[in-house]
Amino acid sequence: MAYVCKPQYVFRFSNASVLSNVVLTKILPTLRQGEHRWFHISPALREEVAGRYKVTKDKSKPLTYEMAKAPDKIAHEKTWNSWNTSNLLDGKRRSETAVDDLFIRRFMVGTWHNLFVSEIIIKRQFNIIRIAGIVQRKVQPRKMYFLIGYSEELLSYWLKCPVKLELQTVASQEDLVYKYI
Repeated sequence: MAYVCKPQYVFRFSNASVLSNVVLTKILPTLRQGEHRWFHISPALREEVAGRYKVTKDKSKPLTYEMAKAPDKIAHEKTWNSWNTSNLLDGKRRSETAVDDLFIRRFMVGTWHNLFVSEIIIKRQFNIIRIAGIVQRKVQPRKMYFLIGYSEELLSYWLKCPVKLELQTVASQEDLVYKYI
């Protein structure tokens, strides 16, 4: 919406071309000499730039598959990072589920320090919480199994429901690069 102000009127327009035509034909001729200085017109910027990564000159910035998809492609080419039904109409525990998801993410990042190379996906199905992600192979398998059991046990105790970890491993973070921008 664009607003045009004249000392005694306020005009409201929804289309920039209609606005410019009205300004040029109706309003500007009625203004006195020097009174049009305060009046500015610019076309609406219709670009969507939020949530997109800036392209570098030498195309050296690596993007994963999740990062390469635009934010407006969520639910078409990309999935949500949290799957639950509490946000539906008449859903139970909306705020508690959001706080639980935040707690799970922070616990996993702190426990698996510098090991997660992807986003943490939380899936809730009935009474079970499944946590998925991609982890680097920086630690020995014995420590990996310990961290899996430790995380599942503590989260199950704190959240009062069974928690399962579904992890995949990669040798390095470069294995996840989808494209360079």
